[in-house]
Amino acid sequence: MAQPPALALPKANPSIRDIGFALGIMVILCVLFLPIPAFLIDLGLAFSIALSVLILMVALWIKKPLEFSSFPTILLIATMTRLALNIATTRVILSHGYEGHNAAGGVIAGFASLVMSGDFVIGLIVFMILITINFIVITKGATRIAEVGARFTLDAIPGKQMAIDADLSAGLIDEKEAQRRRRELEEESSFFGAMDGASKFVRGDAVAGLLITCINIFGGIIIGYFRHGMPIGQAADVFVKLSVGDGLVSQMPALVVSLAAGLLVSRGGTAGSTDQAVINQLSGYPRALAVSAVLMGILAVMPGMPFLPFVFLGGLLASGAWFIPRQIEAENKLRRDAEEQKVMQTKEMEKDSVKSVLKTAEIELALGKIVSTRLLGAHQELAFRVGKMRKKFATQYGFVVPEIKVVDDMAIADKSYQIRIHGTTIASNMLRVGEVLVVTGSGRKPTVPGDEIREPAFGMPAVSVLEAFTEDLKREGFQPIDNVSVVLTHMSEVIRNNLPALLSYKDVKILIERLDPEYKKLADEICSSHMSYSGLQAVLKLLLAERVSIRNLHLILEAVAELAPHVRKTEQIVEHVRVRMAQQLCGDLADNGVLRVLRLGSKWDLVFHQALKRDQKGEIVEFDIDPRSLEEFSEQAGKVIREYMDRGMPFVLVTSPETRSYVRMIIERLFATLPVLSHVELAKGIEIKILGSIS
Repeated sequence: MAQPPALALPKANPSIRDIGFALGIMVILCVLFLPIPAFLIDLGLAFSIALSVLILMVALWIKKPLEFSSFPTILLIATMTRLALNIATTRVILSHGYEGHNAAGGVIAGFASLVMSGDFVIGLIVFMILITINFIVITKGATRIAEVGARFTLDAIPGKQMAIDADLSAGLIDEKEAQRRRRELEEESSFFGAMDGASKFVRGDAVAGLLITCINIFGGIIIGYFRHGMPIGQAADVFVKLSVGDGLVSQMPALVVSLAAGLLVSRGGTAGSTDQAVINQLSGYPRALAVSAVLMGILAVMPGMPFLPFVFLGGLLASGAWFIPRQIEAENKLRRDAEEQKVMQTKEMEKDSVKSVLKTAEIELALGKIVSTRLLGAHQELAFRVGKMRKKFATQYGFVVPEIKVVDDMAIADKSYQIRIHGTTIASNMLRVGEVLVVTGSGRKPTVPGDEIREPAFGMPAVSVLEAFTEDLKREGFQPIDNVSVVLTHMSEVIRNNLPALLSYKDVKILIERLDPEYKKLADEICSSHMSYSGLQAVLKLLLAERVSIRNLHLILEAVAELAPHVRKTEQIVEHVRVRMAQQLCGDLADNGVLRVLRLGSKWDLVFHQALKRDQKGEIVEFDIDPRSLEEFSEQAGKVIREYMDRGMPFVLVTSPETRSYVRMIIERLFATLPVLSHVELAKGIEIKILGSIS
């Protein structure tokens, strides 16, 4: 993984860098065995302090722990450097300590003077406290976090690898991104495993520092008293100060590095540098700041408590509680404005691009100039009713039809509108602006003046009357239809007639994803073994073509699974599905529990059966009906069906199972909305009322 800028080194010859690094390791090893003068010890101790501070700063500013993946190696080198310097200072203290407090160099003497204030007892107490903080608090906690982090990371590797493979199989990522994620996963597991072991370096360093200081104290007193004839008090004063000074010099960088290790392994899932993660989260709850400010104010007025510190902190917290919400709101506003501007720029770019010309709305209502002006005040009502219409279609037919785009089109007549599906004009009509429509059918007509026309949705006889006569029409018992309702009713019927064209492959996948896991598995089994998802889409489209709802998709899948292993023709599968869904079919078509039926007479049953051509296996391969018979059937069927339709009663045409699809093919040219069922599709428990027959 690429190192962050804080760790980047100037570019140099790789061979020179390798040789320099190896020489540095050799110098550390030499310090373990060879005596070095005091001024070099000062340089080494200063280098140890500088290195520890650098490590802490990098640990604070990295965005995530993996950006400092070399930390375990650096930790080992820093620990070895301190131990080597400890041995060098021990050698100098024991051999030259009798010379005085400056025998081990200026750094140790300076720390001894600064921290101890001339009293080695203070130095011993401070040293023991530092050892306790480092060994028991920081190092122990960091070690535990590293152990748990390593364990959880290693346990999560199989699941993360499977997630990467799943995203790659689903096409959410490419092979290059998958390789990057796998490499990052390997680095993460290696890093936390190394940190689990590296935390033992810090723990052992603290123990070694305590032991080395004790050895220096007792060994130095013995050598000063017996070898150099120093009084026991003087020997204790000199060697305790030197030993404790040495311990403080070594423990300070050790404490800093322990803190860096703790910060690194405790970052968890926070993103960004440590200061951003900590400060943003602490200041992200203004109410907590306000409660803390109130508590500080209470403590400030308590008897015996210092007033100024608590008032100062309370004022600081209260200022934060007042200022931070406003800053957050300002930042959110800037972010929203930037996002809106970006969206607008994207829309402008798409509008100006050539590709935008190729995009067509799935459902589009184009209004002429006068129609658009007339409906301008009703645009909000139009949008609301369009939304309700889409919900109704979703409930009735089992899938969500695409959004309806309303546009102004100056290319069409001023008083007309067009309904387009996938950019193709399916229906159009001249809207009589400023008039209401009264559907009369074959019944009585209103007495008020008006023009006889055909309503656009179903082609039924109607009368168009000026809006001024609306109240008169209501008094006569008619229900006038306004312009918006005329347009929406027409659009609803056009959508209902074009449901197969609106069911996309994407819609099928979404419908399957919403199923229960068992049925999702069934769909995958069907589409992997016996047909494709496109084949399943074709089955659903054929059902919608006859206005059969696909809301019970699980029943459709069960029916398809029964026949798909044995039959390849989509039409045969659809006929089987219809039989399995007979209860739903009859329930949707029945009127108050009664299904009115118009039968195909025996004469035409025979004609249609004779038109079926079969192969040697008995399977139907062709439908060949005599043109004269077809014309005669169309004439008779049109006459009989029109008679019952004019009565305003819903009914269905019933025929034999083998000829049903072919009768439907002919009838839909004459009456697109008339359902055609077979005898086996009449469900049990449904009351059947026979109206007559076509014969």
